[in-house]
Amino acid sequence: MNSSLTDRQRQVLDYLRQQIESTGLPPTILELQVAFGWSSPNAVRKHLEALAAAGAIEKDAHKARTIRLVGARKKADTLDLPLLGRVAAGSPIGADAGLVDTLAVDMRLFYSAPDYLLRVQGDSMIQDGILDGDLVGVKRTPEAQDGQVVVARLDGELTIKRLSRTARSLRLLPRNPAYAPIVVEPGQDFAVEGVFCGLVRRG
Repeated sequence: MNSSLTDRQRQVLDYLRQQIESTGLPPTILELQVAFGWSSPNAVRKHLEALAAAGAIEKDAHKARTIRLVGARKKADTLDLPLLGRVAAGSPIGADAGLVDTLAVDMRLFYSAPDYLLRVQGDSMIQDGILDGDLVGVKRTPEAQDGQVVVARLDGELTIKRLSRTARSLRLLPRNPAYAPIVVEPGQDFAVEGVFCGLVRRG
């Protein structure tokens, strides 16, 4: 990833990559305009020109749908995932949801294809093999089953824990005896952001 790109340009590049991989075609100017909420197609062209100038894409200014990713990966088992901030394995910490980077990872590391990665901070999940500094793959979903490892938002903060759900209680369980379970009280702002589907450990 070109380090000279702005965060917004990286987001546009990620969107281009996702659309090309899923449909086989790059998005149109109108589709990009709608996807990013821009009021004018000129904003789209400005970002595409910046990506082309940075060497991230190639395009023909006189033809539609001619965007090509420079150095696009052909391996079917490789997935480009956005790395979005961090998630606490310990007490919840303030969430940083901004795009940090985009990483090419081996899909075989995951139980199912994740939508994004989060960096773990803390050691409360070590008995599940999730260590401080790991990059966890997360599949976006508001639903999770009892016993699943989830990324949850509690009072505006993110944490990764094992979900314990009964008719009478909702708890987020650490997998380290040094930590106490987090009891979700009635009225607290709580939501499942996604389910854990594997991790990347960098040496």
